Amino acid sequence: MRRVNELRPDALCEARGEVLEVGFGSALNLAFYPEAVSKLVALDPKPADELPAFADRMEAARFPVERCGLPADGGLPFDAGRFDTVVTTWTLCSIPDARAALLEMRRVLRPGGRYCFIEHGRAPGGRIARWQDRLDPLWCRIADGCHMNRRIEELVSGAGFEIQGFEHFRHEGPSLLSQMFRGVAIRAN
Repeated sequence: MRRVNELRPDALCEARGEVLEVGFGSALNLAFYPEAVSKLVALDPKPADELPAFADRMEAARFPVERCGLPADGGLPFDAGRFDTVVTTWTLCSIPDARAALLEMRRVLRPGGRYCFIEHGRAPGGRIARWQDRLDPLWCRIADGCHMNRRIEELVSGAGFEIQGFEHFRHEGPSLLSQMFRGVAIRAN
């Protein structure tokens, strides 16, 4: 995931206040959060404590980090409207029920709060999208539940978020896995 570090600052620049990061992983985002972040709740069902750089990243955080070892697609143990910002970076692909997770993220986000994301997903159409659809069942089995063909914009808007900014671009690597979707969405009410 380090090869995409250059994409993290633009994905996280709108984060403010108390943040819920879904899919915290190995804490790679910590160095890229803006000064406006006051606290982070890090949600991930798979702890990465054993990674050599993890402790260093946690210690270098400029704000308190609270960790929760929970999946995102179950009921989250947070009050409705608690968070100012919710963040996912390359996470929606591997959540078994991405729609349920997004509905929970929306619930715990305060009205007017931001959902900041960068994800990989299904190409807008054509040959690449057809190959993604064909290969996804196999890829999902060999890549720990990662889906290469999720329709990110539809998932986000379908969960009731109002998309404020959205861009699709191709990054480095195989075109099947390098279709990137970056955006900011708002919980309107």
